[in-house]
Amino acid sequence: MAKELKIKPLSDRVVIKVVEETESTPGGIILPDSAREKPQKGEVLAVGPGKALDKGGREEMEVKIGDVVLYAKYGGTEIKVGDQEYKILSVRDILAIIEQ
Repeated sequence: MAKELKIKPLSDRVVIKVVEETESTPGGIILPDSAREKPQKGEVLAVGPGKALDKGGREEMEVKIGDVVLYAKYGGTEIKVGDQEYKILSVRDILAIIEQ
């Protein structure tokens, strides 16, 4: 049984699970880790409460748990739990939500 990840992001940050793309070319050649680009796609697992506003209250978050997003190539902080990679990103580093 997999252990549930318990990370609660603060402010306007989100935790995403990195989505790995295929490891081979269309011709069937398997690419080694060194030849693959880092993925920039992930599933939102946790969302912070939003950035605190000067006049009180919080800014509404544009993403929600379960959204699949594209994020900036060098954005966020990578963490690894077991063999799964996660990223903690500011909502500003999220470029788009992929609608499915």
